[in-house]
Order: sequence, then structure tokens, then C-alpha cells
Amino acid sequence: MTYESTRKLYEDAGQGHLFQFWSSLSSSEQSALLAQLDSIDIKHVNRIHAKALEVEKVAEGGTSLEIIEPLPEDASSSTNDPAANSEWRQLGLRAVADGEVGVVLMAGGQGTRLGSSAPKGCYDIGLPSHKSLFQYQAERIARLQTVAETEFGKEKGSVIIPWYVMTSGPTRPETETFFEENSYFGLDPSNVVLFEQGTLPCLTMDGKVLLDTKSRVAVAPDGNGGLYTALRQPVSSKPEDVARTVLSDLAARKVKYIHSYCVDNCLVKVADPIFIGYCIHKQSDCAAKVVPKSSPTESVGVVALRQNKYNVVEYSEITKAQAEQLDPKTGELAFRAGNIANHFYTLQFLNEVKHFEEELTYHIARKKIPHIDISSGEVVKPAKPNGMKLEMFVFDVFPFTKRFAVLEVSRPEEFSPLKNAPGTGSDDPETSRRDLLFQHKRWLEAAGAKLEEGAQVEVSPLVSYAGEGLESVKGKVIRKSGVLNSLKDLDTL
Repeated sequence: MTYESTRKLYEDAGQGHLFQFWSSLSSSEQSALLAQLDSIDIKHVNRIHAKALEVEKVAEGGTSLEIIEPLPEDASSSTNDPAANSEWRQLGLRAVADGEVGVVLMAGGQGTRLGSSAPKGCYDIGLPSHKSLFQYQAERIARLQTVAETEFGKEKGSVIIPWYVMTSGPTRPETETFFEENSYFGLDPSNVVLFEQGTLPCLTMDGKVLLDTKSRVAVAPDGNGGLYTALRQPVSSKPEDVARTVLSDLAARKVKYIHSYCVDNCLVKVADPIFIGYCIHKQSDCAAKVVPKSSPTESVGVVALRQNKYNVVEYSEITKAQAEQLDPKTGELAFRAGNIANHFYTLQFLNEVKHFEEELTYHIARKKIPHIDISSGEVVKPAKPNGMKLEMFVFDVFPFTKRFAVLEVSRPEEFSPLKNAPGTGSDDPETSRRDLLFQHKRWLEAAGAKLEEGAQVEVSPLVSYAGEGLESVKGKVIRKSGVLNSLKDLDTL
């Protein structure tokens, strides 16, 4: 587009102030600003901002007549039944062995709250091995490939689980470097695809786009729900990747089923064959793993029905009576399906998202946003929230699914999020490390080993994906702490 046509478009949209400093910019700055403005769908931004405000106003006014109900009994199962787990695992592992399973990791966040400016996946929670979250997850993929090859008689190296890692603008360069410097943690680089989530302009409280500098619009990542749009964008700006998207790459590999999760859960079972098999069994197009709420007052969203459609309902949206309501059959909390951002999709469903994307509502996050004052041209660093960022959540697609399912899993086995700074006492590096080492202790004891008091053993993901393959520890007494990088290491512990 030309300068004239772009300026008219923005002026018609009520955003002409973005050209306030145009005459004072160098030619290169003008080109950069024009290119950025041309890349933004300003009518879309205005539209989603207006819709988000409208939805928020209804919610705050308490005028919503939405009916919120617990999950229906036939929509949810749990991993409490060993026979069912075995059946689902066989189904899921067969899909892995046949190359039908891919993994999408949401890893765009930085470890700012952890005291680190690096991508959160680079973080070391202090395990004896000092492996990062990225390395742990990569090695789980490698181990699962080996398990599938062994159990289904496949040639070594023939089973591939492609790994798609969603970064953000600030984290992509460092993530790419981290993977390269660590040789992709033993995975074939051709099967690890990094891509980037999108951004949206930051807005004033009355919807005006903010400038970061006189020649650049202030933008922020569009939330983890930006995943769906990002899957359709070129994976990079390299000439060979112009026509390559995550969706096209999945299709080329003949992947049918996708597991998606957030990077900050050290216990995540990547490409979990039980979850995959459960979803295949249920013929689901989309599904969610959940953990039981620890108490009625736990501040976590729950998967439930809103207006008879599946959704994640925030804890602030249900009443005290609903939070304390019990299931008459089980005596457990009726609203107990705690959301952990751990999902299953068919490739077909992910391809269909574009058809209903315009119906999705963005959420408003009010933040302190540094910007250029339009009147003075000075940099403003606000002391209190002065603007808004628009975000979509990854679960916002749930109401549009045709065959949704929920699998309740054990929190100690599958969920230990890393959210807070060291020493916080909850959801911090210490609790993550504790939970992972406790899990490994349970595995070893279940296999027949005895750990003396004080002995802590970390079991490498390359040795065991979920407690399997540890038969040789039976009868062993483990007296020292250490890392089990191979079963031969038992002799040193």
C-alpha cells in the first residue's frame, strides 16, 4: 500500500494519530513504520477491541443470564482405571508408532517472574542433572519414540514425533540459539520446528493505538490463543519457509493427532499415549486434561458447561455455592475439573478454526505500557496501568468443538506448574523440583527398589518415560542421591 492509502485507512479507523511524527522521521524510519502499519489489520483491531469491551461490560454489570453447569458424566473420564489406561495406552502408542502424533509446545513466555530474562523453557529448576525444561521435554519425546519402536517392532529411528515450538518475538532468537547450542537435545533438527505467535497493538483505555517510539507501534503477544492463527503463518521468513506452515507441515507428515501444552509444567507427559488413545477412543476433535481442584477456593479455572457449551470458567465467575457444590454420586466437587492448559486436537479441527475465528472474543489485560506521548513526543513510563493488551486464550475454541472430551489425571503425576520466583513456597522452582523427584521415588519403589532416608534419585527421561523399564532395580537398596542416566548407574548409588 502507498503512504496515502495507508494514512487514509488509519484516519478512517480513528487511528490517524500514528502519523503524528511522520515529517520528523528519516526515510528508513518512515519505511519501517509504513511496513508495520500495513501488516496490521486495523479494522480487525478496532472490531475485537469493541467486542471485548462489550463482553466485559456485560460481565461486570452482572446482567449476564449465562447458565454455568458442571461437566456431564459422559464427557469426562479419569485415569483411575488400570484396564482402561492399558487400552488407551495401546491405542495411543500405536498412533505414535504409525507417525500419526505431533506435539505443539506453547513456549512464548519469558522467565521474568523467576528472575530470568531468558525464555522460560531454558530455566533450570535445580535438579541434580541441571537439565532445562526444554531438555526434559525433548528427552521425553526421544524416549517415547524408542518405547513405540520397541513395543511395535519398528526399526530403530523410524518413529518420529515432530515437535513444534511456539515462541514469541522477544523469545525466538534466544530459543533458537539455545536449541542449536544444545544440539536439539538429541532430536533430529528437521523434526523440531520453531514458529512465532502473533502480536496485536497495545491500546489506550479508550482504544487508541500506542506508539512505542515515534516510528514504531507498541505491540504485545496476542495470548496463548494466538496459537491457532500462528499455526497458519509461515514458520519463518526464510525463502524456503514462505509456503510452509505448521499446519501444512503436519499434513505433509500425515499427522492426525496433536498434543499441545505449556512449557512451565515439569511433569508434563509429552505426547501422552494414554491421553491420545483416550481421545481416539472417544472420537474427540478436541479434548482437555484436567486435575481435581484441591479445594473449593483454589484459584483455578475449571472446565465446565456455559450455556450448554464446553468452556473454561474462571474461579471468579462461579458463586461460592457452586464452588462448594458436591457431585451427589461421588461426593467430590461438582466443579472440580481444574484447567491445566494441556490439550488434544485432531488436525482436521485445527484446520477448521479459521472458519469461526471471527466469533472468538478477545480478553482485556490492563497493563502499565511505556509509550510516546502524542502531544509532546516524550517517552512516558507509567506508574499505574494506562492501557490495554488484547489476548485470546487457548481454550476459547472449546465452545466450537463437536466432540469434546475431558480426562482427569493425577496432579502428583502430571501437574506441577512453574509460575513464581524462587522461595515463594508454591508453584516455584523448589516445588517443581520436589514434585519431580518425589515422582521418581514412587517409580523406583513401585519397581521394587528401596531408597534410604535422604536419598534422592533423578531418573533421566531417556531411561523411563512414565515409570516403565525399571524392572532391574527390584531388590536394590539406594543409599546415595544422584542421577540415573542409565540403569548401569544403579551400581554407583
